[in-house]
Amino acid sequence: MPSRITQRARALRSNPTDTERKLWHHLRRRQICSARFRRQYPVGPYIVDFACLEHRLIVELDGSQHFEQAEYDCRRDSYLRQQGFQVLRYWNDQVMKQLGDVLEDIARHLAASG
Repeated sequence: MPSRITQRARALRSNPTDTERKLWHHLRRRQICSARFRRQYPVGPYIVDFACLEHRLIVELDGSQHFEQAEYDCRRDSYLRQQGFQVLRYWNDQVMKQLGDVLEDIARHLAASG
């Protein structure tokens, strides 16, 4: 039987936000630097929006709720960095209005990581 976190990740994959759907369209199928991304992927006790395990890169999308949970995000990012990941955060508004810039930034980080 799948763990609770795996079940939650599956549920999140089944119901993506518009922003997640838009970014996933460009991250899937190795479209950026031939990197394979997974979406709503469990890492320890957390579920990350997008993860490229090969490059140890996590991409997180933040909406307005992240203003209220800055301390939680800080603890979460610290944990993920301790696991060897680099965490990139983008506001939903950035993805919706400046998608090209976001994709270029992700590509730069992928290229720099190996």
